[in-house]
Amino acid sequence: MFVSKMTLNQSGLFGQVEDLQDSAFIERPIRRSLKTAEEIDQLTVDEDLNDIERAVYLLSLGQEVQRASVISNLPSLVRQNPAETFRRVVPKVREVLHLAGAEIQLAAAASFLTILQDDIVLIHTHTFSILKTVLLNLNHRDAVVSNAWLETLLSAINALPKETIKQEVLNPLVYKSQLSQSVQARLASCRILGKVACKFDSHIVKKELLPLARSLCQDVEYEVRSCMCRQLENVARGLGTEDTKAEVLPELVELAADEESSVRLAAFDTIINLIEIIDSDDRAHVLIPLVMLVCEPSSSSSDEVLVASLSFQFGKLCNGLAASLSDEQRGRLLQRFKALCVIGLQPDSGHTEGGEYTLIRCNCCFNLPAMVVFADSAHFLSELYPSLSSLCRDPEVSVRRSAAASFHQVVKLLGSNAHLVLKELLVLLQDDSLEVLDALMNHLQETLETVTSRGDGPPPDNKMFPELLAALLFAEQKVGSSLRWRLHEKLLQRYSCLARLLPGDLLHQTFSQRIFIILTTNKVLPVQKEAARTLCTFLRYNRKQEQRQETMDRLIQDLAQGRSYWNRLRFLDVCEMASELFSRKYFNKHFLLPALELVHDPVANVRYKLCQLLPRLRSSIRLPADKQLLQQLDFCVQKLLCKEKDKDVVATIRKTVLELDKLDITEPYHKRQERDLLDQKKEKEETLLLEMEQLERQQSESKVSSEKLTERKRKELRKAKLSRSRSLSSQPTTSKSANSDRPLKVKESSGASGPGKASMLSSNDDSLRTAHFTMATLSSTPSTSSMPVLIRSNTTSLLDRTSGTLDHRTTTTLDRTGTLNHRTSTLEHRTGTLEHRTGTLEHRSGTLEHRTGTLEHRTGTLEQRSKTIDHRSSGMKDSQSRKLSINRKSNSFSAQSGRE
Repeated sequence: MFVSKMTLNQSGLFGQVEDLQDSAFIERPIRRSLKTAEEIDQLTVDEDLNDIERAVYLLSLGQEVQRASVISNLPSLVRQNPAETFRRVVPKVREVLHLAGAEIQLAAAASFLTILQDDIVLIHTHTFSILKTVLLNLNHRDAVVSNAWLETLLSAINALPKETIKQEVLNPLVYKSQLSQSVQARLASCRILGKVACKFDSHIVKKELLPLARSLCQDVEYEVRSCMCRQLENVARGLGTEDTKAEVLPELVELAADEESSVRLAAFDTIINLIEIIDSDDRAHVLIPLVMLVCEPSSSSSDEVLVASLSFQFGKLCNGLAASLSDEQRGRLLQRFKALCVIGLQPDSGHTEGGEYTLIRCNCCFNLPAMVVFADSAHFLSELYPSLSSLCRDPEVSVRRSAAASFHQVVKLLGSNAHLVLKELLVLLQDDSLEVLDALMNHLQETLETVTSRGDGPPPDNKMFPELLAALLFAEQKVGSSLRWRLHEKLLQRYSCLARLLPGDLLHQTFSQRIFIILTTNKVLPVQKEAARTLCTFLRYNRKQEQRQETMDRLIQDLAQGRSYWNRLRFLDVCEMASELFSRKYFNKHFLLPALELVHDPVANVRYKLCQLLPRLRSSIRLPADKQLLQQLDFCVQKLLCKEKDKDVVATIRKTVLELDKLDITEPYHKRQERDLLDQKKEKEETLLLEMEQLERQQSESKVSSEKLTERKRKELRKAKLSRSRSLSSQPTTSKSANSDRPLKVKESSGASGPGKASMLSSNDDSLRTAHFTMATLSSTPSTSSMPVLIRSNTTSLLDRTSGTLDHRTTTTLDRTGTLNHRTSTLEHRTGTLEHRTGTLEHRSGTLEHRTGTLEHRTGTLEQRSKTIDHRSSGMKDSQSRKLSINRKSNSFSAQSGRE
């Protein structure tokens, strides 16, 4: 009734009272001694007793905690005095164990195991007393204690001699394996039998151990049959190939048809483990039919437990039987594996999603590399790519994590065909689960190296890089926004390989910006240091001088000269990473002086870190080349020693000065030589990167100039074709006009009749012959109009027209000569350009000089040809003028003869 009538204020008051009582209990003074005076007297031991006497006393009269302490310390007593320990202490331990609890039993099992595995102890002398204690407690009523003593015995068998095992282990083993013993004893006998089978030769195994193993395989308890079936692998390896075929394999086949699924599972696993020692005949006639029966989805023996074990060892099974399989059987196994990859995902298959099916698909991810080997990488796209794609997009996180863990092995096996799985890599990088990203990051460098390099195949598509970089940025942002800073650190560490795999322009434009943000905003120090290392790696392998200088300027402005002291501390971290990645020359040129300028920093933490970094900065200086840098460093040290007021910085700089004084003295010569060789290697790599940059720039410039030269050639060819077509179009017009006059003149001449006509023909006979001779002479020259002159009055106009045609041809020849001169000047311009390139590329000077000489020779040849053409044209003019004068003389002579 009181509780029902309690008001809200009263309940709150009682709650406050309870809180006060709890706080009073917390503040209650703790008793200084947890033991009473009487208990302390019972735990007190005489200080005059030695270790052996104290151990015997505590085992006899001590409390439980003291006895456990003595038993745990038993290996130390054996090392100090083995004879007295085994004579006085070990019998007491045996007495205590008879009625001891589980804690003392477990401590004794661990101590005896340590003693048996210790090389200091003479095991032959004291083995009997140890094994007697172990075997006596092997049948303890507590299963945990019994298993502890069994593990002690199994671990000690490797250190025991054969005779001891035969006398002390095998004889009790025969008794323990009888049906009259408990199931726990028979299970222990199975494990002991499998362990000792590897210690003896095949004759003893066949004679003494094999009959015992057969009887245990036929035990009435399925647990015993399953345990012994798993130990048949060791028995078979002890027997050898021939006896395994005759003795062990029939037992396994019989156990594979057992009524209990656990026994069938054990038999199936043992058969898979023994494939390598079974001959090809038994593989073809015994194992393959059994495997095909198990792999059938409709088989009654294919229960879920067996299918789970099959999925775990499917790759090992297929590759072990590959040599004995037919094409039809190989196809059936591949189809079964494909079905296992999607088991439980089909809504119409009758399966429901559960833990067993998720485990099967995880096992398929584990076996996917082995199945790529089994199916051959050439058939990967048609056979296994759908399965890989399904596993990478599985709804269960554990399946996708398993696919990410084995993805790098699949990529390695594909080799030059690794680009086929690029989409799946992008899917895994953009996964929502951080567990998937964590599994993928373990081998990301190997995966990216294989995917981005095609080997002997065609170069990778440039479209691939932006997609890959976007996926990598998405993964980094997702991990960075979480609290998994260790995963973020690992991710940045793996991303440093991108400097050697992706184009520098993409990294500089996108990823370097993100690294700067991490470096300046992230609050986790390990993540910041890894970001500094990654940024230095990107800077190290960047080929473009402008981008490197831009990165350095941003490092100086945003970090070394930043407003936040945290950023200035990060610049010193960058200097620490840069001293490891860059050569001394590059480091001293870009990082050393900005780091030394921080000696004037107003924040003591920055100066403190600079003091810690001074020995590393000093190790990058080499005299006499870096004498000025050494003076700067000495000035920095003197300023810290003289003007520093912070006590921590003063203590650190004094310690640093001592290290600087010993730096050149304490370092061994061989280590200094190794560092010098490594620095020379780094400097050569940096020089090579600069040369590659210059070569790429020259190639781009030569490409642009060649394109301009090609365009100029095209324009010149167009102009030459246009001028040639104009000259050709003007020549047929003259010949057409000359030919059009001929029929008219013939018609007029034929119009005369009577005696006048005959007299005209007779009077003009000589003139016609002369004109015909003249035009025949002209036809030997390259003219287009050559025709007989029939009328004497038209001879002058015809000669004028002929001379005009010759003048036009001479002009055309001069135009061509001008074109050749223009080409000659063009070639001379090219020669000058090549000579300029020869001065730039020294290693190509010989080849370019040879080409220049060849071009000059061609220029001289063209000039000679142009002179020859000029000479021919002048000669042509002279000959034509002579021929015209002869024609005029002949015409005048014919006219005069006509008059006469």
